[in-house]
Amino acid sequence: MAQYNITVDDEVLKGLFTGDKGVALLLEKVLNQVLNAQASEQLHAEPYERSEDRRGYRNGTRPHPLTTHVGTLTLRVPRLRNGSFSTELFARYQRSEQALLLALVEMVINGVSTRKITAITEELRGAEFSKSTVSELCKRLDPIVQAWNERNLRETRYPFVLVDAIVLKIREDGRVRSRAAMIATGVNEEGYREILGVMLGDSESEASWTEFFSWLKGRDLRGVGIVVSDSHSGLVKALRTQFQGATWQRCQTHFMRNFLDATPKNLRDELYGKVRAILDAPDVVTARLLMDQVVSDYSEKAEKAVTLLETAFDDITAVLCLPERYRKRLRTTNGVERRNEENRRRDRVIRIYPNRESVIRLIGALLMEMDEKWQSGHKYLDMKDYFTCREEQKKQTAQPSKVSQLR
Repeated sequence: MAQYNITVDDEVLKGLFTGDKGVALLLEKVLNQVLNAQASEQLHAEPYERSEDRRGYRNGTRPHPLTTHVGTLTLRVPRLRNGSFSTELFARYQRSEQALLLALVEMVINGVSTRKITAITEELRGAEFSKSTVSELCKRLDPIVQAWNERNLRETRYPFVLVDAIVLKIREDGRVRSRAAMIATGVNEEGYREILGVMLGDSESEASWTEFFSWLKGRDLRGVGIVVSDSHSGLVKALRTQFQGATWQRCQTHFMRNFLDATPKNLRDELYGKVRAILDAPDVVTARLLMDQVVSDYSEKAEKAVTLLETAFDDITAVLCLPERYRKRLRTTNGVERRNEENRRRDRVIRIYPNRESVIRLIGALLMEMDEKWQSGHKYLDMKDYFTCREEQKKQTAQPSKVSQLR
């Protein structure tokens, strides 16, 4: 990752404390210096520097407006005499901004927005929008999001997959309907997280989840060892059909909520600690011993809760078959929930999406930017111990068959 030396004038710093536009001025100053540094990298020379490695010369700058949360910035994009200057600074940052703006504008055009939404769109762009303008913006943004969301996954395997859905409201056929945006996150064999894709379903039914998983498999999703999700019945049924041979880990956070709801109030604190000890056990044998003790002591006092624990035991302790370093991040969907917070933040602005396309555009753009951030960041997990563990498990499974052959 490139590093840049940034200088800031005293007047800009003072503006941070004395005026409303101080943050915008600071951001504009920083980004312009980044653009100049990127131009120097492409030319292999600083301005006016004599160098044998120089690959071209500057030819002034051109203004480029960039819409951000702190206002519209005017950036000075370098122009090169012997070629074109290229940067991903604008496109990568503005994809989600464009998607949000388009959703707001579509609401205005379709006559379903509030005065507040209209004011937001005019403030962001300073002009009214026509249907043709929206259409042109969609033509630029939709193919990018669609290509990413439908990319082939053949290049790598994904041992760990986490799935979840967020419920959104969409205006269809003159009525507001609730729809589920189903999202899958994978951890690839190199240990990096990836957003595998998003699909809009009519509901969180088995049919919708089956279609979603079939779509992922159709894009060559493979190597799935463990799938983490909540216990929605339609989701679980689809998982067991579409990912036969994979282990399902039920989200422990969701389970504890269900368990405590089924527990008498006077026993909740007491049983919480005991069930937490089961989930934190060093191995499955110890976890089962602890569960048997809970069943023995509380089967009459909290019959409904104990029955739930017995039924869900294998699913909530599935991660205990993994080395300890992997358990904390794979026993819940909390990481997915944190990812969904950004989606919900935008959803609170939109409230009711004008159509299905705007959902995929906005949610997809946000997920795409998050995916790019993950790919350029640190590894989520070191996968070496996982593959070593898998090889040992395969050897142990193969030993009985060899013995039987000898007999």
